[in-house]
Amino acid sequence: MPPAERPEHYFSTAPQGRSQRRTVTLALPDLRVDLATDRGVFAGDAVDVGTRLLLLEAPMPEPAWGGRALDLGCGYGPIAVALGRRLPQATVVAVDVNERARALCAENAAQAGATNVQVHAPADVPAGMTFDAIYSNPPIRIGKAALHELLLHWLERLNPGGYAVLVVHKHLGSDSLQRWLGERGGRVERLGSRLGYRLLVVHPNPSPDHPEEAP
Repeated sequence: MPPAERPEHYFSTAPQGRSQRRTVTLALPDLRVDLATDRGVFAGDAVDVGTRLLLLEAPMPEPAWGGRALDLGCGYGPIAVALGRRLPQATVVAVDVNERARALCAENAAQAGATNVQVHAPADVPAGMTFDAIYSNPPIRIGKAALHELLLHWLERLNPGGYAVLVVHKHLGSDSLQRWLGERGGRVERLGSRLGYRLLVVHPNPSPDHPEEAP
């Protein structure tokens, strides 16, 4: 028998394991799409519970919204595809370090008719591009220091009045992350807690005209 393949982290830049594609279904009250996945990407066997919770309960703009949203750590694209379908006038930018995940995300967006989704490696996002909203099931397992650096980098690119929605499991440090984000300034709200996950909304740059405006 051939030796067992060593599991790869979903945050590997270029997964080396052999491809083993499959299809999973993202089922939401307003949307049902089949998504291609593969080995070496996050939650390749099924849509992650935290991701589904975010898509069920996160605040969303109205369908006619024409802003720019970021899916940070897009994986094979469940968040990006859902945003693209729900917000057809918006621009949705999906980023991930994992090249296999990016290829799947682009494929899934095209198959779902989410033509407003752009998929990039983080380094390829134009330096001057800013965002009105960020949605993310962040890559907690990269480690606390790397996660903090990642979040600070992208939160700094939010426009005034913009917000970020993060879903994090309590056993993976959601409460300490909420405290840390609050110490950076701005406002952090816990919108809910279900199935062990916390849904956090971060307002790092409250609008001076509407400092307490909810997303």
